[in-house]
Amino acid sequence: MSLRTISHPGPLAETRHASAACRAVPLKLTLEPGRSINAAIAEAFASQGFEGGFVELVDVPMARMDYVIPAASPDGSHAAWYSDTRSPDGGGTIRSASVHMGRRDGEPFFHCHGQWDVAGEGLKMGHLLPFDAEVAKPVEVAAIGLSGAILEVADDAETNFRLFAPVPRAPVSAGEAGGKAVLATVRPNGDICEQIEGICKEHGIGDARVVGLGSLIGADYEDGTHVTSYATEVMILDGRVSTGDAGPRARLDIALVGMDGGISQGVLVHGANPVCVTFELLILA
Repeated sequence: MSLRTISHPGPLAETRHASAACRAVPLKLTLEPGRSINAAIAEAFASQGFEGGFVELVDVPMARMDYVIPAASPDGSHAAWYSDTRSPDGGGTIRSASVHMGRRDGEPFFHCHGQWDVAGEGLKMGHLLPFDAEVAKPVEVAAIGLSGAILEVADDAETNFRLFAPVPRAPVSAGEAGGKAVLATVRPNGDICEQIEGICKEHGIGDARVVGLGSLIGADYEDGTHVTSYATEVMILDGRVSTGDAGPRARLDIALVGMDGGISQGVLVHGANPVCVTFELLILA
């Protein structure tokens, strides 16, 4: 079976994923209202000695919650783009969302995909805008602080986007007791499960938990259903790597939203689901 592919405007990068070893420390962060959620998460990480990491948002009430979904590019400068901004009156409630907190132009910056309840509209999914969203009250969330690596935004010639990429960082004292982990990003057109397995082999990781978010060219699920949208926004609900005779084997249960706003969920067929623009991963040994 041949993989679906998408053409990007720039030259094909030789390496199809990037990774950096790091240590991962479980944390509880308190997010405060009165500031953007980007600032609230950055301040909460900094208060515990970390520059960034991964955050899981569950049942978080939002005073403001602007977001976008994937859309066709208006010109040939990108393979896909974003919809007009959606700004629900009165905010809503984030039911489940994944956040990578890194850096852009020397300042804290996050990337978030999630699902939320919107009054009068029901469950929606998309890409939360970091500076146009705010929690409604103080809320505690689960997080993972990273020591030894961080995601930094850089120009990407292949896709013509500015994308997160993992870069090494000096270890932080709070991360000395952390568990072994790998921070990684995956380029377009490779199957996401196979890319994860390759990263695990490179870093000597067997069994692992995988968290993260990104985009796929449609989706094929193990239950036989298929998503046709060539651009999607994805978050991993449950990602696992197990070790067998053939080496690491990845299994991803995901949720996604397509260009029509439709939401789907399921376990991805191994070897059949290529990345659209990028995928950002934290692999926890």
